[in-house]
Amino acid sequence: MTDGYDFYQNALAERINGILEGEFLLNKPRDLAQARQMVAESIAIYNDERSTSRAK
Repeated sequence: MTDGYDFYQNALAERINGILEGEFLLNKPRDLAQARQMVAESIAIYNDERSTSRAK
């Protein structure tokens, strides 16, 4: 997820993974295709709904 070994990029990647696992990926996917779908949906929710609720 990061290019090379950059401490700041690694920290950001860990934070994103933690948010995905802790808030969105509550069920284990059946296969890779479902995992990709779940991640895509989670990112859309995070970008659209979560960010607008924080702006209020």
